[in-house]
Formats: sequence, C-alpha cells, structure tokens
Amino acid sequence: MAEESRQETIKFYLPCEQKISEYSKTIEHLKKENKLNPIFSFEIRKLEDKLDSLKSKVYRKLTPWDRVQICRHSQRPKSLDYIHNVCEKFIELSGDRTYADDKSLIGGFALIGGQPFILIGQEKGHDTDSRMKHNFGMMSPEGFRKALRLMKLAEKFNLPVVSLVDTPGAYAGLEAEERGQGWAIAKNLLEMARLQTPIIVVIIGEGSSGGALGIAVGDVIGMLQHAYYSVISPEGCASILWKDAQKKEEAAKTLRLNAEDLIELGIIDEIIQEPLGGAHHNPYVVYKKVKQFILTHLARLQKKPLETLLEERYAKYRDVGFWTE
Repeated sequence: MAEESRQETIKFYLPCEQKISEYSKTIEHLKKENKLNPIFSFEIRKLEDKLDSLKSKVYRKLTPWDRVQICRHSQRPKSLDYIHNVCEKFIELSGDRTYADDKSLIGGFALIGGQPFILIGQEKGHDTDSRMKHNFGMMSPEGFRKALRLMKLAEKFNLPVVSLVDTPGAYAGLEAEERGQGWAIAKNLLEMARLQTPIIVVIIGEGSSGGALGIAVGDVIGMLQHAYYSVISPEGCASILWKDAQKKEEAAKTLRLNAEDLIELGIIDEIIQEPLGGAHHNPYVVYKKVKQFILTHLARLQKKPLETLLEERYAKYRDVGFWTE
C-alpha cells in the first residue's frame, strides 16, 4: 500500500477553486524558476501560508452543487483504487451466469485487515478508455445479477459483504430495459434485505437513483463527506421540475443530497471525513479511513445473532425519514 501521507498533484480545478488554482500555479512557477535562489524561499513560504488560508476559506463555503462537482472530480478515487489500496488481496469473479459480464461492476473475494470478504464496487473509470470500458459506472441488468450472485456466494460461505457505491444511475438504454433493468434492481433490494450475512455499504462518490440503491441495502451505510446520495441527479431533477437543466444548483440544494442531510434523515449511519477539498487531494488518508470504517463495523456486526441482524436491517429501512402533517 502506498504511503497515506502522499499528496496528489491536482491536474484539474473546479470553478469554485479558480483562486486556489491561480495561487498554486504562481507558487509552482516561483519554485521552478528560483529553486537555486534561497532569497525567494521566505516569499514562497508566505504565499503558501496565504494559499492554506484561502483553501480553508473556500472549502468552508461550498454549496451543495460545489460538493457534487467535487464528488465527480476526474481524479477522485474510484472503486478499483480502493480495491488496490484497501485490500491485501483481491480475486475478481466475472459474469452473471445468465447473459454477460458487466464491467461497470467489479466484484470478487477480498482480504481486508486479514478478514475475508466478498467485495462489489461500481467502477466509473478515470479516462476516456476506462470510462467507456466500464460504461461510466452505469450498470445493466447483468451487473445487478452479477452483484447478487456474488452476495449469494458470500451468504453460502458465511462471508461479510462490502459494497462500494459510485454511479450516476443505472444504464437507461433500451436493451437494458428489454433485459429487465427494473426487475433486476427490485430483485436485489429484496434479496439484500434478507441476505444472511453482514452487509457494509460505503458511498464513495455518486449515489444516484436505483443504480445506487440496487447494491446499497445494508446493515451499516457509510458515506464520504463530499459524496452524494439521491433519488435523481441534480440535472435530472431540474429537467423534470423546472424543465431547465441549468437550474441544477437549485435542485442540488432542494434534494438535500449531502451527507449531513442524509445522516439527519437516518438514511446513512456515518460520515467519513475527507481531506480539505476532497478525497482526490490526499486519497491515502481516505483509504485508511474507509478500511477502518469497514473493520470497525464488521467487528460490531459479527457479535450479533443472525436473527437480530436481519430484524435490525429490516427495522432500519422501515424507520428511514419522518412524517410531517
């Protein structure tokens, strides 16, 4: 595993980070041009202090839409990154034994902290080629069937399940509907609700619509600070409610899709804090926190009798939200 203190070089800055980008480029230029001139060292340190102060100011005032953009950042860690950095070993299993292998879902046997798991995760890809290969993390029916096949395997061998959620939604193509997209998602909801083994869910990025929910029924749900979890994307919501996708910022605020809102509603159980500016700024810190989250909650869940585990899982979803009159 790479060192957790390693910082990522940010190649792409978001609109809310433009001032940070300008400061960073100025500092990098000064360092490059004056690396052999100690006279500039003091000035560079002063600029770095100002940059730290600016970052703190900018990231304290993020809007819900700013956080959605952070969640979608191209350098944000994806499921394969977590697999490579959280698992000591991983053996991938492919196919749904019915139609095909959906590359938008990665799954298999994993060893985390010496504990065997079945791990499933939606993979969006980092560049054009990998995004096309993994269909941007948008699962087809065979992806949901593959996930269920692996979860049933976990149940058979008494292994806990870890599910990493990161999708803009289930694939909405005609061929997916022809192969039973809605049925596949509904089947997963039913089977996960009564799966006789612990299920730990971590929302690492986008958690949109049934594409996310189809692998997100669990005993405990953790969510990264700048991830989002919603019945629909902000753009989709704006298109339906206001007939204008450009009102996505208003939609993001209205949907209450951020982690703080969701923990208040009882939809998630724990917020996993990210480094200042998002997980892509220092992913190794996030890998460590996600690993700790998984192992801590597994130890708690394994102490419960199976009957109690299933009853509490059922009650958990019955109690989500609240009524107002």
